Amino acid sequence: MTTRISLELVPRSRSGLRAEIAEVQTNFPNVDTINIPDLTRFSTRSWEGCAFARPHFRAIPHIRAIDLNPKEALSMAGPIVAHGIEEVLIVTGDAPSDMNRRVYHVDAEQAIRRFARELPHVRIYAGLDPYRQSFAHERDYMERKLEAGAVGFFTQPFFDMRLMDAYADLVPEGAEVWWGVTNVTTEGSMNYWATRNAAVYPRHFELSLDWNRRLAADALQFAKDRGQHVYFQPIRTDVVEYLGGIL
Repeated sequence: MTTRISLELVPRSRSGLRAEIAEVQTNFPNVDTINIPDLTRFSTRSWEGCAFARPHFRAIPHIRAIDLNPKEALSMAGPIVAHGIEEVLIVTGDAPSDMNRRVYHVDAEQAIRRFARELPHVRIYAGLDPYRQSFAHERDYMERKLEAGAVGFFTQPFFDMRLMDAYADLVPEGAEVWWGVTNVTTEGSMNYWATRNAAVYPRHFELSLDWNRRLAADALQFAKDRGQHVYFQPIRTDVVEYLGGIL
């Protein structure tokens, strides 16, 4: 399988997102995919942001299961079809900070089954989180998501190649994997990942951009060696400075 490379771009504003997409197109010819999270604090939904990336890139919107009203049609189905979006990432989703925002008791497995039933032409990815539970429980969760209709996984960002290698052995055979990497170059960012996501850092971890660039290069080679995919999540950094010469 040919290794695909994606950049995760945050839709803070439509003009900013368009500018970032243009920058990727200019500087990173090996990037063929843009994936966009669905963040409730921004007005642009993930599938709307993905429409800006088409037709120059393949585009993967993140879909939050808790936003899907089981009694109404999928609100994003029309835009997904109209813009030729052929892949989605389904996550459960965090509860919104705005308590006036309506959410539903829908989990990722239920949402995957619904998408597989109502949009059978769309390939569905699910989340793989190496930090939330034991190896065995995460492996079992992966298998249930595949049974529900997912074809593979997007991982939470890894900071330790040894942990990435351990999870590579747990992924069910035949499942596609997008290995995730982000840059952490400040104490605040490091603490965020540790407290919010229970991320694990190796003992030799450094906040320097050079260390983060080496991790990015290692993760890309890791994915290529296994015929899998990789996505990069540049956080508040110049993407060319971060990934230039690597992609």
